[in-house]
Amino acid sequence: MNSSVFKSYNLGKLILKNKLVRSATYEGASDENGFPKSRYLKIYKTLAQNNVGMIISGFAFVSKQGRAMQQAQAGIDSPDKIEYYQKVTKEVHKYDCPIIMQIAHTGRQTLELVTDAIPISSSSKSSIYFRQKSKLAGLEEIEKIIEEFSNSGLLAKTAGFDGIQLHAAHGYLLHQFLLPETNKLNNDYGIDKQSGLGTRLIDEIFDRIKERCGESFPILIKISGDHNLSKNFYSESFDNLISFLDRKRFDAIEISYGTMDYAMNIFRGDLHMDTIFKYNPMFRTNNRLRKYITEFYMKKFISSKFIEFTPAYNLHFAERAKKLTNIPIISVGGFRSKNEIEYAIDNNKTDLVALSRPFICEPDYIIKLMQTSGDYRSKCKNCNKCVLMCDSGKPTACYSNN
Repeated sequence: MNSSVFKSYNLGKLILKNKLVRSATYEGASDENGFPKSRYLKIYKTLAQNNVGMIISGFAFVSKQGRAMQQAQAGIDSPDKIEYYQKVTKEVHKYDCPIIMQIAHTGRQTLELVTDAIPISSSSKSSIYFRQKSKLAGLEEIEKIIEEFSNSGLLAKTAGFDGIQLHAAHGYLLHQFLLPETNKLNNDYGIDKQSGLGTRLIDEIFDRIKERCGESFPILIKISGDHNLSKNFYSESFDNLISFLDRKRFDAIEISYGTMDYAMNIFRGDLHMDTIFKYNPMFRTNNRLRKYITEFYMKKFISSKFIEFTPAYNLHFAERAKKLTNIPIISVGGFRSKNEIEYAIDNNKTDLVALSRPFICEPDYIIKLMQTSGDYRSKCKNCNKCVLMCDSGKPTACYSNN
């Protein structure tokens, strides 16, 4: 076991026992108000027991207006949730495993039916996927959002989390503010002409969290290396974003891909329309004509932009980012084998590797990697049933191999 993958790594003040991270994954293990249930604790205890270097929780909403359409999403929006999360962090820490809470606001990527309010965003244009009217955020509403994020950061710290990760990827609110395609504000929170980005919201959220939680409290961020809304982001705007994050001195940058408008490009792999028609709130139907029309629409306007699954498909973003900053870089997306992981880390393409679906399929994936002298490949076949079942109300689980 000569690879540096399984050697400890210092992420600021956090000590990771290896360089493998559990990337944020929707758990489907909370009640309708975002209180984590017993299964939530079990998920994270199991991962910690099985030698994960660091855990990043599934996205937790910072306010009801910022929650996702998934009915079992966790929340970190009120002090009465602290005691529930303290049980989780206390259990995970027994295994010398840091745990980070990912905090998020969906912006326009949700439904009014869920939030009881018109979704708020930096654009009034509807998301292609959600097809939900949204309204432009005013200055008072933006201030409220900044306060909600900082409040959630403090609640996470009080609950024993070792840091937080801002979800600024996958088309959620912070990502919406970043991109000219989804930021149509004509104020200080709009697009900066020099960088081509709208970074002020993230800038002020970062500062407010540091004020409330202390300078030493780790703040990580998750970004998308590119998206399918235009062809104008990678690489110039990407470079500008990394430079901004470098100036702010985030504790780590995790690099994913895409937005929910073309969600398949975030994770890639198989698409099961039968599961979508059965469970997805946007497309659920038993009507044969509606199914036919939906499949025609998907093939003509959506699936033509789908990108095929390839190993380590976001690694080139991490490699470029490492040339622009010395902040630790986490690459996520498409790592399935020991050889792929070792190549990425041992050749300095990334500092850390994060995984999601392999841990759903095999919570003991790292143990198997360590115990295998040669290569070991995850049992995950990228069928994506676990992803599609997030809309079912059932807990996130592997629906193919278990």
